[in-house]
Amino acid sequence: MATTQELEARKVRGQAIADVESNVRRIDANEYRVKSQSGNGEYQIVSTEVGWYCSCADAITRVLKCKHVWAVELSLELRRRIENSKRVVPLDFQSCLECGSERIMKHGILHNKSGDIQRYSCKDCGKRFTLNLGFEGMRATPKAITSAMQLYFTGESLRNVQKFLRMQGVKVSHVTVLNWIRKYVGIMEKYLEDFTPNVGDTWRTDEMYVKFRGNMKYLFAMMDDETRFRISQMVADHKGTSDVRPMFKESKEIAQKMPKTFISDGANNFHEAYRTEFTDTYGEKPSAVHVRHIRMAGDMNNNKMERQNGEVRDREKTMRGLKNPESPILKGYQIFHNYIRTHEGLEGKTPAEAAGIKVEGQNKWLTIIQNASHVQSLNSEKNDGAKS
Repeated sequence: MATTQELEARKVRGQAIADVESNVRRIDANEYRVKSQSGNGEYQIVSTEVGWYCSCADAITRVLKCKHVWAVELSLELRRRIENSKRVVPLDFQSCLECGSERIMKHGILHNKSGDIQRYSCKDCGKRFTLNLGFEGMRATPKAITSAMQLYFTGESLRNVQKFLRMQGVKVSHVTVLNWIRKYVGIMEKYLEDFTPNVGDTWRTDEMYVKFRGNMKYLFAMMDDETRFRISQMVADHKGTSDVRPMFKESKEIAQKMPKTFISDGANNFHEAYRTEFTDTYGEKPSAVHVRHIRMAGDMNNNKMERQNGEVRDREKTMRGLKNPESPILKGYQIFHNYIRTHEGLEGKTPAEAAGIKVEGQNKWLTIIQNASHVQSLNSEKNDGAKS
C-alpha cells in the first residue's frame, strides 16, 4: 500500500512530465505513449476496463498508479479544458432556435413601444420566436439598451447616458438606464457562471477601498496573471482582518484548479486564506508558492492588479460611491472587464478570449444577452415539463 506521500510524489512527477507537451503522445482515444525521463524510449499506456495500464516496471511489479499514468490523466484534463473552450456566437435567426430547422415562416407582427417586431414560427416544432429575444416588452431597442451599457461601463454617468439616448430619440430617465443594467447584468451573470476560463498558474490578489453610502469598505479581487481574467471578487469591512477565504474558494471552483504561484501584499488574511484554501489534494501543504511583501518596482510587484483596480476606481468616481455591497455595478464591471473590453497587453483580446472563451459579433453585449436569454428560456421549458 503506497503512502500518501508516495502518491503525491508520483502525481508531482507526472505533472512535470505532462508540462512538456511533447512528452505525452496520443495514439488514439485508448492508447498513449509517454517518453521515459531517462531518455530510453517510451512507455505504453492503454485504457482497460479496470483503468489505465502502463508498461513501466513500477506499474507492473507494484500494481500502482505510476507517474506515466498521472501524466496521461493530467494531459487529458488539460485537453478537455481546451476542448471545452467556449464560443459564444450571435444567434442565427435564419433557423429555428429550438430544433435548428430552416423551415421557418413569418407569424404576425408584434406592436412594441419601440416599434413593430416580426414574429416567426417553425413548421417542424411549432416554436415561435422574435428577433428581439431577451428584450421582449422593453420600450427601447436592443441597440439602445446595449449602447447604454457600453457607455456606462466605459465611464459615463447615468445622466450622460440618458442625454446620449435622448439625442438618438430614446426618451428615458437615468433610473431606467440603471434598471436596464440591473436586469441584464443578472441575466448575463447566471449564464456566464457555467463557463470555465482556462487561466494560468500565477494568480494575484489585492484590495481597494470603496465607499458605500459614505461608509468605507474594501473590494477584494483575484486575477489571473497571464490572461488578466478577473476570477472572483468580494466586499468586506476591513482590509487586513476580513476573512477572504470565500473568495479563494470561489476562485478554485470557477477556474477548476489552483495556482502554482500566488502574489499578494503582506496582509495576514491573504496568507491565512492561502494556507487554508490553496492546499494539495490531501490538504496537507500549500500547492502554491506565496509571494508576499511585493515591491512597487522590480519583478515582485503587483502593477497588473493595481492597473485593474484603477479601472474600477475610475468607474467609482463617476458614480460618486456605490449604494450597497450587493450592487450589480460591481458584477457588471467584472463582466465588462472579462468579456467586452479588449486589452493592449493581450494583443487586442479580451481576458475571456485569452482564457479560451470567445464572444463573437460586433455587439458582444447583445451576443451574451441573447444567448443567456435563450438558455434561460430552454431551462424554464424543461422545468415546466418536469413539473407537468
